[in-house]
Amino acid sequence: MKALRSVFLGCGSYLPEKALTNQQLTEIVDTSDEWIVQRTGIKNRHIAAEGEFTSHLAVNAAKAALENAGVDAQDIDLIVLATSTPDNTFPATAVAVQAALGINHGFAFDVQAVCSGFVYAVTTADAYLRGGLAKRALVIGAETFSRILDWEDRTTCVLFGDGAGAVVMEAQEGEPSMDQSGVLTCQLRSDGRHKEKLYVDGGPSTTGTAGHLRMQGKEVFKHAVGMVTDVIEAAFDATGTSAEDLDWFVPHQANQRIIDASAKKLGIAPEKVVKTVSQHGNTSAASIPLALDSIVKAGKVKKGDLIMLEAMGGGFTWGSVLLKW
Repeated sequence: MKALRSVFLGCGSYLPEKALTNQQLTEIVDTSDEWIVQRTGIKNRHIAAEGEFTSHLAVNAAKAALENAGVDAQDIDLIVLATSTPDNTFPATAVAVQAALGINHGFAFDVQAVCSGFVYAVTTADAYLRGGLAKRALVIGAETFSRILDWEDRTTCVLFGDGAGAVVMEAQEGEPSMDQSGVLTCQLRSDGRHKEKLYVDGGPSTTGTAGHLRMQGKEVFKHAVGMVTDVIEAAFDATGTSAEDLDWFVPHQANQRIIDASAKKLGIAPEKVVKTVSQHGNTSAASIPLALDSIVKAGKVKKGDLIMLEAMGGGFTWGSVLLKW
């Protein structure tokens, strides 16, 4: 069997039309633009319209990614969709996307690792592609977090938004190496002891309801920088690279202070750090592909660029992906 590597062919994103600014939030909860920006860097977020579901956001992002990659939907034989806000308890939202794209072959499923979901999804697709079980994959992060927020809790409802991002990945011959495009290494971690620090207080098996997001913000911040550093340094060790070798650092867009602190600790130059959190808030599994698409659309990413993706989410889960574009 020939060695295979998984290569990113293109990406796309989608944000709902409705925007919700910090100023508008002051009419809903007791907060201020200054308070939100100072602590998070967030200025705006997007909210899905009534009747607009996670699958709708995902389909729009998927179509944009397919167009960017120059790939027809019928050439996709694997869809991995990362979400914590599925359309239904079952079936997987990925099969709704599959149907909407007119694909009736291959296989599709969801992964759930909260804000780390896209990193987990890319890692999963990478394993299937390198294992020869699929040829081309559509990997999506899509969320409608506005549906699980407590809009009376000013400490959480100001942080999150809705959105979707996607990438197209393809299995190509050759071992993963610094000389060729493709995923170089994936690093995943989890530690269930931290559940109470970031979770949703509902579910089919417990309350029979969707529940609302609950978070101990200071505790999450305290763990985030160390956990992020762990998986990034592990990626550097696995590939013999360093912060100086990176062309782009694309972190989960949760909080500007966490992003800045992580980059500083790792010695990553500020101009290499992609930050879009001010524009759409924390979109959980959608945030990394949204950020990645922003620099691809701007024409900043060149073939051969070394890109680090990283995230941390509820669970806790955390992980990184190092790739050559």
